[in-house]
Amino acid sequence: MWLHVVTSLGWMALALTLLALLALSVSDPAHAASATAMAHFLDTVLLAPLANASASTGLVLSLGTAWGLIHQRWVLTKFALTLGQLYAGIFLLSDALGETAATVHAEPALVAGTAAMAGALGFQAWLSVTKPWPRTRWARHRDTGRPVRLPTAPAALFAAAVLAPLVDIAVGTVVGFPTPVLSLLSVVAAAVVRRRALRAPRAAGRMQYGDTAAAIGETRP
Repeated sequence: MWLHVVTSLGWMALALTLLALLALSVSDPAHAASATAMAHFLDTVLLAPLANASASTGLVLSLGTAWGLIHQRWVLTKFALTLGQLYAGIFLLSDALGETAATVHAEPALVAGTAAMAGALGFQAWLSVTKPWPRTRWARHRDTGRPVRLPTAPAALFAAAVLAPLVDIAVGTVVGFPTPVLSLLSVVAAAVVRRRALRAPRAAGRMQYGDTAAAIGETRP
């Protein structure tokens, strides 16, 4: 939780910094070259690693705790926004910033997109604090209507989820570009652990039902 909060705040702070730099490049041509170059540098060196770490730790928290990923509307909304931001940041914003640094000309659309990213991050922060809206339909068992009780993942998984982005950031610093490999693996591990934990009670229930049925069958004449 600590790492998720710190990296999320850093992500939003860098988004606001990029917004200020790009706005400066549009409004003041004399400083456009330095502003766009700095924006591209901060996006590659700081914003991308912080965004990856924020996303991975948030997903592990969802998949490894009782909150779940699709059981709370505010968590599901944050998940959808995070996926959209990662896609826009990796495939749209980063490329556009690279071209802007090369041409020393920031388009107003790029400024608007950066403002939208910062606004979305602020909205996600509000969701985390207020936790609005009721649960989704997946929060209750379809047959009984009872609330789904989600198990908590082992402590080792959370420890790995903390170390993974730190190692990824160190490797990315060496190679010169973000490499969120271990962060992605930690999310996959959390999903696998959650799936196995949810399937275990079902398997135990089927075994208990089979033993009961066999016992009834043995008592029949």
